[in-house]
Amino acid sequence: MPRRVAVVGAGIVGLSTAWFLQAHGVHVTVIERRHVAAGSSWGNAGWLTPALTAPLPDPAVLSYGVRALLSPSSPVYVPLRADARLLRFLLGFTRHSTARRWGVGMRAYAPVNRIALDAFDELTAGGVQAGTRPAEPFLACYRTPQERDALVRTLRDIETAGQDVKFDVLSGEEARSLEPSLSPATTTAVRLHGQRFIDPPAYLRSLADAVHDRDGDVIEGVSVTRVTETSDGVVVHDGEGQERRFDAVVLANGAWLGDLARPFGVRQPVQAGRGYSFSVPCEHLPRGPLYFPGQRVACTPVAAPGGPRLRVAGMMELRPPDAALDRRRIEAIAAAARPVLQGVDLDDRHEEWVGSRPCTPDGLPLIGATRSPKVFTAGGHGMWGVALGPVTGKLLAERIVTGVTPTALTPFDPLR
Repeated sequence: MPRRVAVVGAGIVGLSTAWFLQAHGVHVTVIERRHVAAGSSWGNAGWLTPALTAPLPDPAVLSYGVRALLSPSSPVYVPLRADARLLRFLLGFTRHSTARRWGVGMRAYAPVNRIALDAFDELTAGGVQAGTRPAEPFLACYRTPQERDALVRTLRDIETAGQDVKFDVLSGEEARSLEPSLSPATTTAVRLHGQRFIDPPAYLRSLADAVHDRDGDVIEGVSVTRVTETSDGVVVHDGEGQERRFDAVVLANGAWLGDLARPFGVRQPVQAGRGYSFSVPCEHLPRGPLYFPGQRVACTPVAAPGGPRLRVAGMMELRPPDAALDRRRIEAIAAAARPVLQGVDLDDRHEEWVGSRPCTPDGLPLIGATRSPKVFTAGGHGMWGVALGPVTGKLLAERIVTGVTPTALTPFDPLR
């Protein structure tokens, strides 16, 4: 059993892994290149929705067609550039965008989805002060019944994969009575039950504080450049020339995971799928999340310095993770949200943000041991890092401490 473990990355996956390692008596040091929640954890929608957690490669994604993928206003945007790694990712993603492979991936997700919320409850019981909130209601809103029926079929498929999903179908009038911020464009909706949400920045800071309060070290502003294996452990090298020695290391650095993991046999490409968000004032702040699948827009009520606001998020942009924020994406999200919301000032935007989700070609995360028994990965969750962060940390901590891989982690082998 390793006594001292480094965790590279202070997003929800890295911090959760650190917390659950501490529960086994391991001393942890979390090393973050910027600050806690600086990556894809900070500005995302904060949904804890096992009912929707599924592989990203899907035949429906390909239905956008090449022209849509190249449009800056498209919800899924791939700018043209010469990039062999991106091409490899896109070819793999296309190969996995079939109904059969989606079903295989969904059966892999179902066991972790069933226990994902329980892991949040363990964090709360263990002293993490920022709790989760019930998503009552959680509404997926549509303009037509035909659009709505696509989600209903998907939810049925998720049930077939072995996951319990509870939902009912509402009329537009019923949906608007629950959430007055919906415009008359919503003629029908699906209400999901048993889901939750969080305010990501507040939750991540609380989780980091809990790790620190249990004698863990959280080092911010330090970039890890490489990891080397030694006879008795690992050495973590940083950009300042410092070397830190540990018994083992967990690579949980999101969209940058591949750079550190590749020397240890991890060949799956990890592509940044960049998401954008901003917050706006709202006359009738929704009680829970609102999802507009036709527009690929996600809305969540969040706390803000000037009072509660509505976070509006969307976009899947395949660009390098450190590329600058592109204001055209912000405008595209606002334009998509404008017809389906009312009483929302989409021009009074604050906290405009872009973050890089770590995506894999098969839509499954990379969780477990690499070619080195001292180097582990925890990443590649795509859109579901927040929802699956704690359960990932719980199961990986068990693997690191006992040497036995939990059955639920088998499909996520980093060496697949």
